[in-house]
Amino acid sequence: MKEKEREYHLSKKHHMKILWEEFFKSDDDTMAQDATLVDKASIVGRVGIMLLSCGTGAWRVRDSMDTIARTLGITCSADIGLVSIEYTCFDVDNESYSQTLSLPSTGVNMTKLNAMEKFVRQLEAGHGKWTIGQIHKRLREIESQKSAYSSLIAGLSSGLACAGFIFLLGGGWPEVICAFFGAGAGNFVRAGMGKKKMTLVSKIAVAVAVACAVYFLCFHLGLLLFHYDYHHAYGYIGAMLFVIPGFPFITSGLDMSKLDMRSGLERLTYAVLIIIIATMVGWGVATILNLHPGSMPKLNINSGMLTFLRLIASFCGVFGFSIMFNSRPDMAATAAIMGAMANTLRLSLFDYGHMAPALAAFIGALMAGLLASIVRKKVGFPRIAITVPSIVIMVPGLYMYRAVFNFGVTNINIGAYWITEALMIVIALPLGLLAARILTDKKWRHAD
Repeated sequence: MKEKEREYHLSKKHHMKILWEEFFKSDDDTMAQDATLVDKASIVGRVGIMLLSCGTGAWRVRDSMDTIARTLGITCSADIGLVSIEYTCFDVDNESYSQTLSLPSTGVNMTKLNAMEKFVRQLEAGHGKWTIGQIHKRLREIESQKSAYSSLIAGLSSGLACAGFIFLLGGGWPEVICAFFGAGAGNFVRAGMGKKKMTLVSKIAVAVAVACAVYFLCFHLGLLLFHYDYHHAYGYIGAMLFVIPGFPFITSGLDMSKLDMRSGLERLTYAVLIIIIATMVGWGVATILNLHPGSMPKLNINSGMLTFLRLIASFCGVFGFSIMFNSRPDMAATAAIMGAMANTLRLSLFDYGHMAPALAAFIGALMAGLLASIVRKKVGFPRIAITVPSIVIMVPGLYMYRAVFNFGVTNINIGAYWITEALMIVIALPLGLLAARILTDKKWRHAD
């Protein structure tokens, strides 16, 4: 009878779901410190895989697993990738226990990450004097937190982010309005497909195609009603920038800097995959609709007003991206204020200081990292939740798209120029955050 009951509870999913409560042998009233090595190690692994599912890097996942292990009186050694963890826990009785855990997909959820970090701090502060049942209950509550926002809010936030993004790229009101509706529709569709567990390739491809098509329709509606200049059509690139994989891009650089090469390379590959899918679909839709990259009409705004508007646009862009990353409104607003200052500094250095784009990006990211170190002590948000959204808006999505478009029409020299510009900036951004982290975080500064 017991054997049949056990078979009934086995997961039917391709990535089989672990039924943690059924796996544990210790009673719910057992103190965690008195549990078996297997149960202690499983708590460490469950915390690690839940943190990994939030989109944070390998260093943070390992640090939290180590904290839990020390609190429970065991030692942990972990190898962490993009969607999987292999780890072994050791105790003082010459015993060890190993597990391999994996996720079906990856994503970003800063609200869940904040809750997980609080759990780790609370368990450590209580010296592990929680029962197995209390730990299960709290982790189950956090695990049940899915996306913090509906598909409609996800669409509106991406519209806000891309509207701000296209203004920063030189677009005017026509581009801003069309990008808002295009990106909003695209991310609304992507969020809906995500809830149905659709695969990554299909979500990105369909979302980008919808975004470009809606921008095209909005532009032609404006052409009929308001007689838009045809050059405003070039802003269609802004409608697809919501797919920029800012988190894996930035965390890949940070992980590699700490020699977490497996995680860093896997995250970089994941980010490149998203960019290839998005830019190829964007190129295909643009070819069908007879669109191509070009210069948008120049804005006739004086430098003082332009700087002010850039602050507003950067705030809107970072706030929108933060909501897309499932940050709470207060967390998103904090990142937006930091991002507005850092990104406006970057653009001013480039435009008025005639600084190389990559160097300006490095200084902008450095400023964001230094601000995060100050702000984090005041508000207690996870550092990654306010640093990465604040510099995602600096990722050169326009350059990447132009590179792929020109490669697609065999303009190899022009494509190589744009991809080189993009690579220099992409390298500079994590280096800026890394420099700020080394300067302000003693724990990060040392390799032990």
